[in-house]
Amino acid sequence: MGITSAIVLFAVIWFMVLFIVLPIRLTTQGEAGKVEPGTPESAPAAPNLKRKVRIVTLIAVLIWAGVAGVILSGAVTVRDIDIFNRMDPPPADGRGG
Repeated sequence: MGITSAIVLFAVIWFMVLFIVLPIRLTTQGEAGKVEPGTPESAPAAPNLKRKVRIVTLIAVLIWAGVAGVILSGAVTVRDIDIFNRMDPPPADGRGG
């Protein structure tokens, strides 16, 4: 895995975790009873973004390290997930190719 692939993998994982974490413990303006003019009742009252970004980054680093470790170790290869057998079989001499 190259550096660009690692960065893209981290970004994808980070945003996936962000979208999971954002609605956790969210209090809307409607629930708080204090709706600012021009905003919907479903807008967050106090989103706590700094705290959530720290949490997301920590979780994303842990998940990314696990996924990158599996990819770099070779425990799972592209041939392992080729369910339609569209890839050529590995060479007979045992070398990658």
